[in-house]
Amino acid sequence: MTVSRILAKKGRDVITTEPHRTLREVAQLLSDKGIGALVVTGSDREVLGIVSERDVVRAVARQGDAALDDIVSKHMTARVVTASETATINSMMRQMTTGRFRHVPVVEEGRLVGLVSIGDVVKSRLEEFEVEQQALKDYIATA
Repeated sequence: MTVSRILAKKGRDVITTEPHRTLREVAQLLSDKGIGALVVTGSDREVLGIVSERDVVRAVARQGDAALDDIVSKHMTARVVTASETATINSMMRQMTTGRFRHVPVVEEGRLVGLVSIGDVVKSRLEEFEVEQQALKDYIATA
């Protein structure tokens, strides 16, 4: 299974932010939308970074609530691991596990086209296992 299949099911809408926004604005948006990360993009939807709940928590832990007035670019992860729509789910799981991150922006021709979370990956793997399990049950029942 590939990333494009996950995006076909969940959609391609990605909530983004700009690098000049504050961590306070990011924290509010994360809370309002019930999400764990925002992709930081430029005017052409190129990925400039990613900012997660963890980034906000770390900034506040280091600097106190004054960090909430900092701009996003000061605390975002600038070296973002991205994937293409043709990437396999297994390769994404390996990347996420090895890198210890939970969100991967999907990029085609330099532009953001989607976002895959660890929850999306787990859900797709569970669906695969259920299909395989049912196929085995059907096979055993007809054997």
